[in-house]
Amino acid sequence: MKIHLGTEPIKDIKNAVVTSGTFDGVHVGHQKILNRLREVANQNDGETVMITYWPHPRMVLKPLDNSLKLLSTFPEKANLLETYGVDHLVKIPFTKEFSQMTPEEYIRIVLHDRIKTSHIITGYDHRFGKNREGGLEDLIQYAEKYEYEVEEIPRQDIDEIGVSSTKIRKALESGDVYLANQYLGRPYTVTGLVVKGQQLGRTLGFPTANISVKENYKLIPADGIYAVKVCNKYRKRDGMLNIGHRPTVGGEHKTIEVHIFDFDDDIYNSEISLEFIEHVRQEVRFDSMDDLKLQLRKDEKSVRAILSDYK
Repeated sequence: MKIHLGTEPIKDIKNAVVTSGTFDGVHVGHQKILNRLREVANQNDGETVMITYWPHPRMVLKPLDNSLKLLSTFPEKANLLETYGVDHLVKIPFTKEFSQMTPEEYIRIVLHDRIKTSHIITGYDHRFGKNREGGLEDLIQYAEKYEYEVEEIPRQDIDEIGVSSTKIRKALESGDVYLANQYLGRPYTVTGLVVKGQQLGRTLGFPTANISVKENYKLIPADGIYAVKVCNKYRKRDGMLNIGHRPTVGGEHKTIEVHIFDFDDDIYNSEISLEFIEHVRQEVRFDSMDDLKLQLRKDEKSVRAILSDYK
């Protein structure tokens, strides 16, 4: 997959079959659009193109609102789009000036002048242009003038899936990673750097890797204990994850700590990804360290059982 930056015309796309949007999480609803994108490209000896915007529009239009949490960082989204068959990813810098384009200006400048779009595949609710005024009716209105064909993915095709990025966020914020994964069509993933912690886990017999996630907009699931797969570029291992404030040991800050089963290598300063498989329990405060150790042993048995059945 080629990633195109900037605003210059792109000359090496053959019969561009295009879709656009934020596609946060690239969930099963998005995948339906991407499947159709590939089908149309194959039928027309063309190449698939995804137009996306970065930063997320809300980050630019509402800079003081820090409530937005995203399911995917830009590198994560790019990797997913490549997995689902996108040939070209056009990354448009979203600015206040860009947000003021009229629907026709967007069609002329981005779809026609820059990409030479031949086909557009769009979801039924896709909006674009100043104040989100543009939609399917505009794409149809200007199709002949700018020499492209339009196809809408019908509302019933998307609605029958019953998924949205908002539903996934709500599921993760409540700890229901199983439901979120059903909507995503794969495990929800968080990637970060292994950093030095207080190393309290070693005293409990459960050494942990502390994960630092640099993107403050990345959604971290609810506090609690999770069964996870721990991935680096070499292999995937089973692990038990804790998200929370560690109330039993007087923790003051939220941490993300993973105990990797049957593993004792030094992985400080390396990047790992956590695939969330299932929520095991909420984080609670125990009366003693012995009670905590006992519970951790029970948690380990539960997590190993969950992951042994996971395919």
